[in-house]
Order: sequence, then structure tokens, then C-alpha cells
Amino acid sequence: QVQLVESGGGLVQSGGSLRLSCEISGSIYSANALSWYRQAPGKERELVAGMASGGMPKYADSVKGRFSISRDHAMKKVYLQMNSLIPEDTAVYYCNALIRGVGFWGQGTQVTVSA
Repeated sequence: QVQLVESGGGLVQSGGSLRLSCEISGSIYSANALSWYRQAPGKERELVAGMASGGMPKYADSVKGRFSISRDHAMKKVYLQMNSLIPEDTAVYYCNALIRGVGFWGQGTQVTVSA
């Protein structure tokens, strides 16, 4: 079955950087779109950044200019470079892949930004 495995989370000081990675396996089809979401304690899951195959990346206003999403050519790996992190970025970050109209989720990776 389709599996998404995230890595790269951790504890970082405010102003620091982290790079999240997500690898997709178990599908003979490439993803049509790849996205990163996050969920902070007590809040709903929100879209952070996403990109469709052949499309331009899109970002939440709160991360524009600080985060950058990228992917490999085969749409099997997606990355999120996070710079100038602030405590408000603390959340569990989830990778999402849209494959033939079905969305798949990773297990999430914790990002904690200390003040």
C-alpha cells in the first residue's frame, strides 16, 4: 500500500532552520500533487505549502518568504525547507500526496521552535 514517511523534524531555536523530507512508496503512479500541512496543539490542521505536478508552489501567508517546498522529478519525494523559524511554527508537520484523486498522509514529524 501507499506509504509516506516524513523525517527531519526536531527542536530548534527561534531563527533557526530545518529541512523536512517525505518519501512516497508503494504506488506505481506518481503523485499529482504534494503538500505539507501542520497541526499545532488545539488547532486544526492547516496547509503550509503545496505544489501540483507542473505547477507553481503555493504557500500559506504565514510562511511566505521563509519556507520553500521542492520535490524530485518523479514526484516521489517532497521537501520543506524552513528558515527563520518562530515559536508559532511549532506543530506536527504532515506530508500529503494526491495520487489519482486519493489523498495519502504520512505519520507526521514534530517541529518545536523554542523562543
